[in-house]
Amino acid sequence: MAAPAREQRASEQAGSREQALTDLGAAFRDVFRTLNRLRGRDTHLGAGEISHAQFELLIELDERGGLPAGELAAAARLTPATVTQMLDHLAECGHVERVRSETDRRVVVSRLTPQGRRKIEAKRKAWKERWDAALLGVDPEELLAATRVLERLAVMLEDGPPAEACEGPQAGSANAAKPAQD
Repeated sequence: MAAPAREQRASEQAGSREQALTDLGAAFRDVFRTLNRLRGRDTHLGAGEISHAQFELLIELDERGGLPAGELAAAARLTPATVTQMLDHLAECGHVERVRSETDRRVVVSRLTPQGRRKIEAKRKAWKERWDAALLGVDPEELLAATRVLERLAVMLEDGPPAEACEGPQAGSANAAKPAQD
């Protein structure tokens, strides 16, 4: 009788794990979609407002100091052209300044202004309040487990999806729909 009981528990645990993985995947998709909507709302900002992506650039400058646009683009995983546009806006708003590098006069470095630093501090404070409120009552063990899960997901996403083989005739192939001729 013990063997069937163990098999039943193992089956229930496997089903429970599958359900937990399904639920985690759905929650992750919800977060991902919400982040996309957050970025979408960025296109409707007023003249003096900064986007989430621009805020991320300000954070990079705050944490790493002044950087050339190319290094900032690499750190933010954006194209140099996109970062240059974003820096133009941030400079117009007074959040960053562009200065020649002291070590190489050919290089232009962007760095935070005092106004930019105040902007970061205000946004960080607002986000921290929301973060703390959203996670109120969650046990530290659960937070550590969530951290490990998110770190694994980040690695998975960084590695990219596996290459998928195309099934059936290749799309766009001129001979794909033609029968073989002898």
